[in-house]
Amino acid sequence: MNSRRTLREWIRLLYHLGENTISLVGVVLTTSSAVTLIAFWIYDFVLPGPPHPYVGILLFLILPALFLLGLLLIPAGLFFHWRKLRLAGELPEVFPPVNLQTPRIRNTLLFVGIATFLNVMIFAFASYKAVAYMDSTTFCGQTCHTVMSPEFSAYQNSPHSRVECVECHIGPGAGWFVRSKLSGLRQVFAVTFHTYSRPIPSPVKYLRPARDTCEQCHWPQRFSGDKIIVKTNYKEDEKNTLMTTAVVMKIGGRATSGSVGIHGRHLDDGSLIHYLSTDERRQVIPVVYYTDEKGKTVEYVSTDVKVSKQELEKGEKRTMDCIDCHNRPTHAFELPANAVDLQMSRGLISPELPYIHKKAVELLNGDYTDRDSAQKLIVEGIENYYRTSYPDVYSGKRTLIDQSAENVAKIYLRNIFPNMKMSWGVYPNNLGHHDFPGCFRCHDGSHTSADGRTISNDCTACHNLLAVYDENPKILSDLGLR
Repeated sequence: MNSRRTLREWIRLLYHLGENTISLVGVVLTTSSAVTLIAFWIYDFVLPGPPHPYVGILLFLILPALFLLGLLLIPAGLFFHWRKLRLAGELPEVFPPVNLQTPRIRNTLLFVGIATFLNVMIFAFASYKAVAYMDSTTFCGQTCHTVMSPEFSAYQNSPHSRVECVECHIGPGAGWFVRSKLSGLRQVFAVTFHTYSRPIPSPVKYLRPARDTCEQCHWPQRFSGDKIIVKTNYKEDEKNTLMTTAVVMKIGGRATSGSVGIHGRHLDDGSLIHYLSTDERRQVIPVVYYTDEKGKTVEYVSTDVKVSKQELEKGEKRTMDCIDCHNRPTHAFELPANAVDLQMSRGLISPELPYIHKKAVELLNGDYTDRDSAQKLIVEGIENYYRTSYPDVYSGKRTLIDQSAENVAKIYLRNIFPNMKMSWGVYPNNLGHHDFPGCFRCHDGSHTSADGRTISNDCTACHNLLAVYDENPKILSDLGLR
């Protein structure tokens, strides 16, 4: 009986206090945004592919926010109306009874009850959709267009282009999810007030450890054996002579004989490698610490890197993991010659065109005012070159020239973003040691311990060379690779 009386009193209270402007505005706002949301969700369901990023902001962020605002206005209106009546001395001790036998009142309360239930369901679904959208590649890569254009471009051209951004940048679990959203709030302010860095700093200081992300798919201790890698390069001669380099990479991992190869030596479960870097990009490494499975630590100090005691004290001491070598596994930017080699090996830039490698690299290294003019001048430069220097080739292979010119321009557009101060080689790639120090940050032959041991710089520690810039390496035929 008491519960029924309490319910009646609450119904009286809400019914009489609900007749105020603020609550009515909340009802209208909630209802209209709910109807719009449902209509958009139906549209999103039948829409092929992800929505445009700015439509997504409206659909998954702004409309749910308006819906929530309306819900908050309803109790806010009740409170302020109650407070107004109390201050004016007009608040009755007992509100007039609500006759539930009256059809209008009964239908109104039934409608409010059903609407409240639906609003809770809509809000829950809207929250889920908002979180899902904020975790989508479309939101991460295209919403903040200027800032993220370079990273999104590199992502689309990477081996991880089918992996969602959040898989690596957040990973599983609530802790890092909350941390990423708080970091995202700071980034929203930076984008709004144009205080973000140009280019985006790398490496990311507070990136989640690779063991929680990379190693969900890639297990370095798994014995992978050796891997033959064949790379093609083209000379800058008239024939674009094809040169081949073949190496056996000692990928390694864990085998019956213990930890072997690159992964086994650097990421063994029984030992740890730490290092101290004195620059933000982790390119200068004066000290390396190796702790074996017995807990004994050996310190290797570089005799070539000259740093002060203060620099060492301020340096970053870090436990080595995957991204210390694979530091650009997804957002990898190319260098002109390497990019042209790759596109020529794929047939997108035709090796049949005389001096195409030389001319392409020359144009890619040109100085242009903006991306649009660069695209136009690169295409025109290649076309004009063959029109004037090789008229027979120009008339006989026009299709190849046009295709090659467009693909050379695409290399530029994938890698150069003046608005973000992105030019060739801005981000060092630590995998290998040809274009950047990479492996030689530690394996330079100068990191020596107190007892005279040195971190090896012997090439065969990581790979064996089968062929080096060879026009016709016999080993590839012997292995059935050519």
